[in-house]
Amino acid sequence: MKENKGYLYATTAYFLWGILPIYWKQVDHIPAVEVLLHRILWSLVFLAALLSLQRNWGWLRTALRNRKILLIYTAATLFLSLNWGIYIWAVNASHIVETSLGYFINPLVSVFFGMIFLGERLRPVQWLAILIAGSGVLFLFLSGGDLVLWIALALPLTFAVYALLKKKAPLDSLKGLTLETAIVGFPALLILLYWGVTGQGALGQVDRSTDFFLVASGAATAIPLLFFGAAAPRIPMRMIGILQYVAPTMQFLLGVFVYGEPFDQTRFIGFCIIWVALIIYTVESFLNRQRTTLRAA
Repeated sequence: MKENKGYLYATTAYFLWGILPIYWKQVDHIPAVEVLLHRILWSLVFLAALLSLQRNWGWLRTALRNRKILLIYTAATLFLSLNWGIYIWAVNASHIVETSLGYFINPLVSVFFGMIFLGERLRPVQWLAILIAGSGVLFLFLSGGDLVLWIALALPLTFAVYALLKKKAPLDSLKGLTLETAIVGFPALLILLYWGVTGQGALGQVDRSTDFFLVASGAATAIPLLFFGAAAPRIPMRMIGILQYVAPTMQFLLGVFVYGEPFDQTRFIGFCIIWVALIIYTVESFLNRQRTTLRAA
C-alpha cells in the first residue's frame, strides 16, 4: 500500500510538471521576468502558509544564524531562479521542444557533474550514454536550423549546479525551498510593489484571469514538489529514475502536437540519438540496482 501511494504521488508530480507549459502559456502576454518574480513571491507565501499550519518554524532562527547555510542557499536560489526564468521565457517564446530536450539530458548532466565535483565514478556504460548524448547535442549544434540549443543546455546546467549545492544543504525540501524563496522573495516584493505603484505591473491591470494565474503560480510551483517529496521515501530510486522522463515527454508532445512547434528531420535525428543514450543509461542503472539488491540480499 505504501509503495502504491508512492507511485501515485510520483506520477502526479511528474504529470503536473509535464503540463506546466500549459500554465505558463496563460501568462505569455506578461514579461517573463515579472512572471518569475510573481512565481518566487507567491511560492514563498504558499510555503510559509504550509509551515504555519504545521507550526514548523523552529528551524529558521538556527538557519539564519549559520553563515554556511545562508551561503549555500543563497547560491542555490540564484541558480534555481535562473532555471525558472529561462524555462518561463522559453515556454512563452514557443521553445517548449528545447525545454523538453534540456530535461531529457538533465540526468546525464547531473551524473557528469557528480563525477567532476563529487568524485563519483562512472561505470563504462554510463560513459557510453554520456558520449552518445553529447554526440546528439553536437549533431543538433552543427546542423544549424532554428533550434535554440542554448536553452536545452542552460536548463540542465543550472539545475545540475542547483542539485550539486543542495547536496551540501542540511534542510529538507520544504524548509530548503522556503528559505530559498525567502532570500529572493523580499527583493521580488519590492520590485513588484514599485511596478504596481508606477503602473508598470500586470497584477490588477490586465484581467482577472491574469491575476489568478500570477497569484496561483506559487501553488503551481510548490504542489508538484510536495507530491515528489511524499513519493521519494515510498518507492525505489530506480523507479524515480524511470518516471522522471514522464515530464519532458509530455512537454515534447505539447510543444509539437498542441502548440505546433517545428520538428523536422534534423531535430528528429538529434532527438533519437539522445533518446538512445537515455535508454542505455536507464536500463544500465536499473540492472545495476538490481544486482546491488541481489548482492545485499
